[in-house]
Amino acid sequence: MKDKLKAYRFPIILLISIIIGSIIGLYYGEDATVIRPLGDLFINLLFMIVMPLVFFTISSAIASMDSMKRLGKIMGSMLTVFVVTGVIAAVFMLIATVIFQPGSGVDIPLVQPDEVTEETSFAEQLVQTFTVSDFIDLFSRNNMLALIVFSVLVGVATGLTGERGKAFTSFLTSGAEVFMKIIQLIMYYAPIGLGAYFASLVGEFGADLIGDYAKAVIVYYPVSVLYFAIGFTLYAFIAGGKTGVSRFWKNILAPAATSLGTGSSVASLPANLQAAKRIGVPKDIRETIMPLGATIHMDGSCLSAMLKIAFVFGVLNLDFTGIDTFLTAIGICLLSGIVMSGIPGGGFMGEMMIITLYGLPMQALPIISAIGVVVDPPATMVNVTGDTVSSMLVTRHLEGKDWIEKTDVA
Repeated sequence: MKDKLKAYRFPIILLISIIIGSIIGLYYGEDATVIRPLGDLFINLLFMIVMPLVFFTISSAIASMDSMKRLGKIMGSMLTVFVVTGVIAAVFMLIATVIFQPGSGVDIPLVQPDEVTEETSFAEQLVQTFTVSDFIDLFSRNNMLALIVFSVLVGVATGLTGERGKAFTSFLTSGAEVFMKIIQLIMYYAPIGLGAYFASLVGEFGADLIGDYAKAVIVYYPVSVLYFAIGFTLYAFIAGGKTGVSRFWKNILAPAATSLGTGSSVASLPANLQAAKRIGVPKDIRETIMPLGATIHMDGSCLSAMLKIAFVFGVLNLDFTGIDTFLTAIGICLLSGIVMSGIPGGGFMGEMMIITLYGLPMQALPIISAIGVVVDPPATMVNVTGDTVSSMLVTRHLEGKDWIEKTDVA
């Protein structure tokens, strides 16, 4: 019993700090924002480390692979898992929206949205997403996918160089270890940083989760928590049995809390990599999947996209029934949660896609956008923790059902 408590010590400390911070926020209201700089310090430290971390982890993982065939297997398995879990998330929310009808009886006046200042073609958007025009632009977190492409190219080139690339492989591996150690140091500050951040968040926005969007919030928050608790427990069990479930829940609180506080999958990446390492996910798998998952795997976004569709249908008194309507909704959720999520401004593009495919009036756009704002914290949490359990599923597929035992022996 004592050993179990020791294993859960850090998650318990984090949870207590979040609860204390939330209580401070409720008690002091907007005055609690005075301690926000303590939370911002933690967030900035994470953002500061994330770009070099992504480069070293991806490039070293690929450079150290025995063959490019291994990389192909990881990528293929990863994409399969991302699509399957995305469909499950969309169907999960679809069932909830059919039962509870979040937009029914809600009266929100349609307001003409602001004009979009600049339109970019889809081809140009793809170019800007996966490449940058100057090397220094790779160091901006706004260009995460471009950095991932660059890191993959560096890793592949290093591996193909053979013996002459061994020294550079050692440098990349050493760099990855150093930055993972920096994450450990930053996480010592997490209880203070997250406690302060939650205090300021609850103090500032605690009263805003009411009004016209209350019904959407009442549907989304419990459904996302249920999907997180039940769905991810099931995925962890499929991946590693009872041991997999135990490892998942023992290590998932830090990335979950970080994502709730920051509202950013990218900022949560350091904590998520550390959690996957402790679970026992092999280095090459976790360091390939986690950075990619932070940009293109969003189960929480699939949940929120389905809620947006059902909500706006209710507000406009449209009939949200029929196989065609549901299949289109699931398709939009997949595009929003996997394809669009990796593109800058992808959230807005996903919302525009909802309006266009269903032929809804443009005035409905602000309604859909507002939904994204009020459900963002739990959506981000599901996005982030979904990457962790996905890495476990990919490991189960590639390494066999006894992968945890193999990792423990190694």
